[in-house]
Amino acid sequence: MELSKIKEKIRANEYIFSQHAETERKSDCLEISDVESAILNGELLENYPDMGRGESCLILGYSRKRPVHIVCGWNRHQWVVVITVYIPQPPKWTDERTRRRR
Repeated sequence: MELSKIKEKIRANEYIFSQHAETERKSDCLEISDVESAILNGELLENYPDMGRGESCLILGYSRKRPVHIVCGWNRHQWVVVITVYIPQPPKWTDERTRRRR
């Protein structure tokens, strides 16, 4: 996925949150504006060519000085789908850029 296209869709308000992303966003006390900001200032960490439901990627961005991970994909209407969003932390992450080894 191209981050520039994702950012373009966010700016155009052509995105939706999955139910899972909405639940995770609320549990981490993230506002929609936090997610938008993190995507718009973000960088592509991982690209997933096909996870069974199509292409997606992991974006690392910051909002209110907090790191935020956002997994995005596309829906059939070519809107960005925020699949999940969370604050990276142990035990899965050593820091916001480094997955903990198993």
